[in-house]
Amino acid sequence: MTLAASDAGNLFLSLAAIAGLLILQAVICARDPWAPLNRRFLLGLRVMAMLFAGRALLILSGFEFFRFFILLGAALIPLSVLLLVEGLLRRHAPQGVKFWVVGGTVIFSVLSFWWSNSIDPPRLVGLLTFQLSGFFIGAWLVLTRDKGSLTVAENQTVERLALSLFLLVPFAAADFLMVYLDLPAQISPLGVLFLCWLAVSLGRSQSQHRAPLVSFFAIVLGAGLSGFVVAHMVGMDKDATILTLAVILAAVLVAVLFIEAQTLRTEEQSQTLLRHLAEDRSRDALGFLRGLQVHPLVEGAALIEARQLSDLDTAVLKHIFKVRPVLRRADPPFTDGAEGVHIIHLFKMFNASH
Repeated sequence: MTLAASDAGNLFLSLAAIAGLLILQAVICARDPWAPLNRRFLLGLRVMAMLFAGRALLILSGFEFFRFFILLGAALIPLSVLLLVEGLLRRHAPQGVKFWVVGGTVIFSVLSFWWSNSIDPPRLVGLLTFQLSGFFIGAWLVLTRDKGSLTVAENQTVERLALSLFLLVPFAAADFLMVYLDLPAQISPLGVLFLCWLAVSLGRSQSQHRAPLVSFFAIVLGAGLSGFVVAHMVGMDKDATILTLAVILAAVLVAVLFIEAQTLRTEEQSQTLLRHLAEDRSRDALGFLRGLQVHPLVEGAALIEARQLSDLDTAVLKHIFKVRPVLRRADPPFTDGAEGVHIIHLFKMFNASH
């Protein structure tokens, strides 16, 4: 099967968006997937994943049935936004807003069962209007919130997610209007990837957040310039240039998102290790060390009992660890004599690095 350039580009963008959503879902699930706010967030992520999976399957198979998942996902997005914003602000939206969002969700969910495009473009115009109203309602609730009822960290979280909603508006509109705008690809995956990156970075403090933000925009700028250079060198037309830029940006965003998620994971593991050390109140040193063994940062650590060292000279071992409490295979304190022999034997016996 050979795909047209626009179909191949749209397929890549959809798969990139799914990859970004899965990375963000893994970050949230690693914290607490059953926390009330996290459940709302995960609902929104899975709705978007369903939409992009429908797009990918439609391109790969050509079966119009998969438009059902695209239309249903698009219909559920405003409800997902409202539920998330209510959870973030810890208050209910006005009754009229709820009726509007729930009513629109029901209407367009029912219409999604008619996956044929015979009732388009009126349905698509209505769906676009409904989606945009959902984004603007979320932004309005954020802007009119009672800041005093939230902590500083919660206010920062709300503001950053509101920024991502504003950025999603033009991308979502471009998807519906791509025919009229003469675009070769649906570019909403780029907005979703930015949302995923912004959500992952919420795990950091404000000071930790600035450096990745600068790096993020530098990488995106570099990717964009690279795309323009490639397009100029090859002599691409407008459509090919847009496709190239979109694909390069999506690939870079997924890579940056993955690195950011891994970095955040390492930082959180360090914090849990310090918390484990600080909060221990047991007087059982051996039990404490056994509990510490299950932590990812000390995975592979071994507890050595005295009987395992019975063939070594205790006095020599005490002297070694008095001079250097922590031994490193790459930098031993002694390389010859009885101490050197003991150190070599220890590292070989336990196949250790430290």
